[in-house]
Amino acid sequence: MSRVLFDFGFLQIYWYSVCIMFGMIIGMYLVYKEAKKHKISEDTITNLIFYTIVISIIGARFYYVIFNLDYYSKNIFESLEIWNGGLAIHGAIIFGGLYLISFTRKKKINTLKVLDICAVGLIIGQAIGRWGNFFNQEAYGSVTSLEFLKSLFLPQFIIDGMNINGVYYQPTFLYESIWCIIGFVIMIFYRKRKYIKIGQIFGIYCMWYGFGRFVIESMRQDSLMLGSLKMAQIVSIGMFLVGLYFFVRKIRSGKFDYLYHEENGVLTTPVNSQTFL
Repeated sequence: MSRVLFDFGFLQIYWYSVCIMFGMIIGMYLVYKEAKKHKISEDTITNLIFYTIVISIIGARFYYVIFNLDYYSKNIFESLEIWNGGLAIHGAIIFGGLYLISFTRKKKINTLKVLDICAVGLIIGQAIGRWGNFFNQEAYGSVTSLEFLKSLFLPQFIIDGMNINGVYYQPTFLYESIWCIIGFVIMIFYRKRKYIKIGQIFGIYCMWYGFGRFVIESMRQDSLMLGSLKMAQIVSIGMFLVGLYFFVRKIRSGKFDYLYHEENGVLTTPVNSQTFL
């Protein structure tokens, strides 16, 4: 299976890049649409999205390179070749999240509400972006059999793609993509509820993705390691706990307090501990 979608000789366009870009476009569209409902100015959300994406890509690559430093210290220029794969989503979440927090605090915008808005676009973007791993034949699971893959009623092109150097592997990229799509649907329906609290959608994202990634990571063969531990599983546990905290923290407050669907749509809050917490 070719990793190249178009080859113009002087320029090659990779499936991986197209999947990542398409995921970003869909995610950005959903963020723009929701931000407009909450009266965030177009200039503000454009600047936030643009710089968050740039920082996230840099962070995703930096995170991946750090955990493969033995290789990249000897092949420095390859650390820039992101079209060959090697973008760690947890690196993107961490670095992009830190920038988002900094941006919203500087602009005196409620950080948690912006995280709620962005979480829905992020998870569907991840679902689409995972297909880039399929075309790069990476992020696969343990060795399996042709019979097992057929028992999953997979399209033939996926089965063929999971045949890597004559060996069949679990399509963990697909498991994660489907898990993210389900999470996206759950978050969309939950967001329609009238009395949800600020931070709960973000909490659902962290819990849903954290739990799913922890389980799926146990199947993967190419995990980034911290000693004998899989780094993605460590971060996933942290994500789940953070999500649980933000989901339940306002439950005991009044029914009409800290609502995500504020009638006036105002997002601006004083810059203090409550802006994020």
